This record gives sequence, C-alpha cells and structure tokens, in this order.
Amino acid sequence: MNKRYSIYIKPISIIVNLIIINLTLYFGLGASYFNLLFLLYINLSWLIVSYHLEFYNFNRFHKNADIFSQLLLQIIIFTFIYFAFFTLTGQTIDVLYHLKLLAVIFILIGLFRSFYLFALQKYRAKGGNFRNIIIIGNNKSTKKITRYINEHPELGYNILGFFSDKNEKNETFLGSVEDSFSFMKNNIVDQIYCSIEDLSREQIDSFVQFADNNLKVLKLLPDARDAYTTKTEIEYFDYIPVLSLRKIPIDDNINQFLKRTFDVVFALFMIIFVLSWLTSLMYILIKIESKGPLFFKQKRDGLNGERFICYKYRSMYINDESEKIQAVRGDNRVTKMGKFLRKTSIDELPQFFNVLVGDMSVVGPRPHMLSQTEKYSKLVDKFMVRHFVKPGITGLAQVRGYRGEVEKNEDMENRVKLDIFYIENWSFFLDLKIIWFTIINIFKGEDKAY
Repeated sequence: MNKRYSIYIKPISIIVNLIIINLTLYFGLGASYFNLLFLLYINLSWLIVSYHLEFYNFNRFHKNADIFSQLLLQIIIFTFIYFAFFTLTGQTIDVLYHLKLLAVIFILIGLFRSFYLFALQKYRAKGGNFRNIIIIGNNKSTKKITRYINEHPELGYNILGFFSDKNEKNETFLGSVEDSFSFMKNNIVDQIYCSIEDLSREQIDSFVQFADNNLKVLKLLPDARDAYTTKTEIEYFDYIPVLSLRKIPIDDNINQFLKRTFDVVFALFMIIFVLSWLTSLMYILIKIESKGPLFFKQKRDGLNGERFICYKYRSMYINDESEKIQAVRGDNRVTKMGKFLRKTSIDELPQFFNVLVGDMSVVGPRPHMLSQTEKYSKLVDKFMVRHFVKPGITGLAQVRGYRGEVEKNEDMENRVKLDIFYIENWSFFLDLKIIWFTIINIFKGEDKAY
C-alpha cells in the first residue's frame, strides 16, 4: 500500500518557519522579545498572511520561480505588518537593524524552503510518496503529458498505462476505455487523466461519477489542437460555477501593487542615474549626423488596446514610412548612430518615461506598431490577448530571440505564444529573470537587433 505522507508536508513547513522567525527575533532582540502581545501579533500575522497568499499550498508542479516569488511577496507584506506593530504601540526602534533581522528570516526560510522541496523531489524520484495514474485516450495531448511525467520522476507519478478505443497499441496499452473501470477496481489507482478529445460526453460523465464514488482524483486534458497555454479558473455566482478562460496573476491587487512599485522605482533609478546625462549626449550625437528631433514618437497599442505615445531615441533619418514599415536588415533609413543604438537597445531607454507615467511596464509583451496590430490580429490567433496587460520595454519573447523584424507569420505566432505564457505565468521572479537575460543579450549582441 502506498503510504501517504503529503498531510505532513504543510504542517512541518509551517512549524519550521515559525521556529526560524522566533529564534531569529529571540537572538536579535534579546529581552524585548519576551512580550506576549508582540509574540502573538508576529506569529498570527505570519499565519494570516501565508493563508491569504496560499504560501504553504505546495504542489508537485511548483516551479522555482513561483517559490521565490511567493516567498518575496510573503516577506514584503509581513515586513509592513511587522513595522506596523511598533507604530501602533508608539515604540521607537532602529529600523535598519530590524530590516537586517527580517532579511535573515527571509534568507533562512528561503534556504529551508528550497532544501525542503528539493528533498521531497529526491524522495519522490526514488519511489516515495508516489501516485499511481492511468491515462484515458491516445493522442497528442496524452503523449505530451506521458513524456513529461516520464522525464520528471521527481514529480512522484507512476503511469500504469493507458486505455483507448483506438487501434494503436504498445507495451503500455491496457485495453479499451470501458476496460479501465474494472482495472481501477482491481488495482491501486490514485488519479485518472482523461483526454476530452477522445471521449464522448457520456464517457466523461461516467468517469466523473466513478471518480466521485471511488475516491479517485480526475484530471481532464483539454483538446490542445491549435491552442496556446491557457489557465482556466472557476468562479461561483451563489452556487453556480462559471468557468473563466484564463487566470491572469497580474490582475491580483497585491501583484499589481508589487509590479507597479517595482516599475516606478526602477524607472526613477534609470531616469535619474542614466537618462539624466545620456539624453544630453544623445542629443549631440544624433543631431551631428542627421536633422530632426531627438526623440522618435509613435502611437502604439497598450493595455486593453488603448493607444499611447511610445518614446525612443531617433535612430532613422526622417521618412514617411516609419509609421507603416518596420526596420529590416540593411535598412537605409537607419543612421550610423542609429545602428549602434538599435544594436545595444539604447534607443529603447526613453520608454522608462512611459513606464513612470503608467503606459508601460519594465517587463511585458512588446507594443507593436498600429499597422502590425491591424495586420496580425487577423492573421494570428489570440494575438489580442497580449493587450490584457501593460506592454513592456522587454519581454519573454524578446529574450527568447523573437525581437525586431517579423520575417514570417511563424515569428509572430511564436512571439504571441511566449507573450501569453508570460501573462498566465507571471511572477516577480520571472520579471527579474527576463531583465537579467535582457542585460546579458545587450552585451552579447543579438542577430535581430538592427
């Protein structure tokens, strides 16, 4: 019998985290730590914040980016609540010293959390705390998930085989769809993965009823033909379930606050310490080579399709086609100085002004020319999904090589897929990762930066 240890994962993590918090404060604060009101406030605050942020809701598909992002958000909110105690009680404290204590807590909990999840993965990879699953259907979706599970033993899933009414058979084929019910009654099966594409409505209803009556976990694999990544979310109007097509993490108020705060701080830093002197230098260098304004201004589509003026350092001679035709390799409209600016992405830096006023974000889907939006919204499926969030100075698609000229429709399709993935899987850590790779690409140079 497969023993279940999952029920202990969350309690152990909570207890260890509280021990880390209290020991750090004990050694850091000395006698002032022994304040019953303070102890209750700190420990309850941590638990309440973690509950609302689902900090301890581990799952087997947790990514490192999600782990770090969750921890960072937890610490930021806890820090505000922590200092609120001293404000409410009228105590004067050394703010810097307390920030150091909180930084120690952040580091220790981060190290424990990483080690804890790493140990769980290793334990599962060796056959511990695994789940037996069967797969119903035989198509592209079922093959993808089978391959993924087999390549990641640390997830702790053991595929017993698959059932299908199709004739294609191999060593893992266990019988027809109907045969799966008797198999589940005679074997230990924890989860059922059903492909909607291969089943009728009546068959799906049968699996739902069987899973409910036999304590099995049922997972439905959607028809993935021509579909990009989507995350559905169920909302309830009274007792009526309503399925929302996709969940966008940035729509959460806390995430919006975190992302906007970072945008403002980062934009102010760049404007004060870089653009303040760079703009004067650019004015001289750009004006020496060609007549025209320092800044190139162009209307772009932003959040919810609302248009805004996007700023760049001018990299072309004045021409009548800049609003319609994108720069191509060897474009004679680009000045010599402009080639350098575009190669190093310096021409994009004035967009930090767009970030500061709220038209753009530091990271997000790149805004396109109006002519491109009009064209590709008709040619590329789900193109307009990109406008559910603010456009960015850099984005996931850009660091993956899809920047600059769109040479074929496939380039835009891949860009849209990555943009949608970013929108549905946003985390603060993912933003930091994209910024880091953007910096690397600037120094390394990119083939499509022209």
